[in-house]
Amino acid sequence: MQGDERTYAYPIAIRAVKSDDAMTADWARLPYELLEKVSSRRSSTMVPEVNRVVYDVSSKPPSTIEWE
Repeated sequence: MQGDERTYAYPIAIRAVKSDDAMTADWARLPYELLEKVSSRRSSTMVPEVNRVVYDVSSKPPSTIEWE
């Protein structure tokens, strides 16, 4: 939703992981200040095709490294 209307635009997905062996991975704890900066720079005047930023905190396993 943007204002009073539903929008259909693209998301920006942040998926930062840490891994020692590529068989397992844990999500990287990014600073809130960095996430806020990425989200606010995505404003509709800078990137009008994007309407949200998501931060994936899934570990591998059970999820995979690729975000689908």
